[in-house]
Amino acid sequence: MNILSVSQAIAYLRELLETDIVLGDIWISGEVSGPRTQPSGHTYFTLKDPDAQLRGVMFRSAHIKQRTAAEHLAQGTQVIVHGRLTIYEARGELQIVVDFVQPEGVGLRQAQFERLRQQLEEEGLFDATRKRPLPEIPQRIGVVTSPAGAVLHDITNVLERRWPLAELVLAPTPVQGPNSIAGVVGAIESLNQEGNIDLIIVARGGGSIDELWTFNEEAVARAVFGSIVPVVSAVGHETDFTICDYVADLRAPTPSAAAELVAPDRTQVRAWIRTRLTAASSVIDRNLARGRDGANLLVDRAARAVVDVNQQRQLIDNLERGAQTAIATLQREKQEALRHGQIQLAALNPQATLERGYAIVHKSDKAVRSIAEVSTGDSLVIKVADGGFPARVDAPATRRVKRTKRPLPSAKPEPAPAVQPLLLP
Repeated sequence: MNILSVSQAIAYLRELLETDIVLGDIWISGEVSGPRTQPSGHTYFTLKDPDAQLRGVMFRSAHIKQRTAAEHLAQGTQVIVHGRLTIYEARGELQIVVDFVQPEGVGLRQAQFERLRQQLEEEGLFDATRKRPLPEIPQRIGVVTSPAGAVLHDITNVLERRWPLAELVLAPTPVQGPNSIAGVVGAIESLNQEGNIDLIIVARGGGSIDELWTFNEEAVARAVFGSIVPVVSAVGHETDFTICDYVADLRAPTPSAAAELVAPDRTQVRAWIRTRLTAASSVIDRNLARGRDGANLLVDRAARAVVDVNQQRQLIDNLERGAQTAIATLQREKQEALRHGQIQLAALNPQATLERGYAIVHKSDKAVRSIAEVSTGDSLVIKVADGGFPARVDAPATRRVKRTKRPLPSAKPEPAPAVQPLLLP
């Protein structure tokens, strides 16, 4: 047998407490004694009755969720608290960690209702922005209720009177008792799997809070929230409110009222259709008359716009002769322009210039354009009309002096560079 340390024994005992199904989700009633709230926001107190007492703590996070908790945890107040039992290991004290508190006079059922309502509201299951609109003209309506009660009969009568075209799909289930929770959840899921269901009515007749309690269970609320199609809650009478009412897309005060809300009135639909048919017929008649007038107008215009074929043939012949004349004229002009261009191109041919007695001086395969490009001793090539010959610069080049209005002083001009022909090898 192993010997445990104090901390090991306390830790083992704490694990037993926190994994116990009953002690991990427990309601306890008693009188509040010695409440004190720390700067951290946690409230510590003692819960007692004439024969025993139990330490308790409500942490700041639970206070935030239930803002009225502080006023209930007052000295001498009789309360019902919900939480889980555990052990504070540092002192080895048994305590309850409270997440919800209500005055004892409201009753356990009401306290359970308020706790679940607060929890689901915090999670957003009641948010109005997620509620879906109902289809205006449903074709298949699912109903979750007991087949033995009067609820199904009431819904059927209303639908037959208002909108007999809708198909009613019953998902039978007990609505109270030990099997009702699983039955309602399963019925909602089966209708979602059915396909082509436009909406679901979850219905039950009136009764006490215990008889309606199935529709205050968390599993049912989450099944309604998770439904793919819109859900209408019709549980109890007009004064009865359940968690299912808060989660559903629409609450109806009674099952009969639910049938009234989900189905259109065939009398009103018939009147609406007749009005629309009359309006459509008037529009069609006006459009036909307008179209008939327009067609007649087009026929008249077409008759007046008949074309003289012979006249059009003559016009085409004239256009053809004119086009041929224009093409011939344009061709002559282009030929003359081409001949003139050839003459100009021939005049600009360098070979023609050489044949008139001029020469071109090349240095390193480039034409010399200025005396600044040559120096004494440079080798040149002189090209004439019928060939070329080499040459060399023997004297400095002389720049041509531009004449001005004022006479320049007399000076001996520098001799022009002498070009000595060289014999080609």
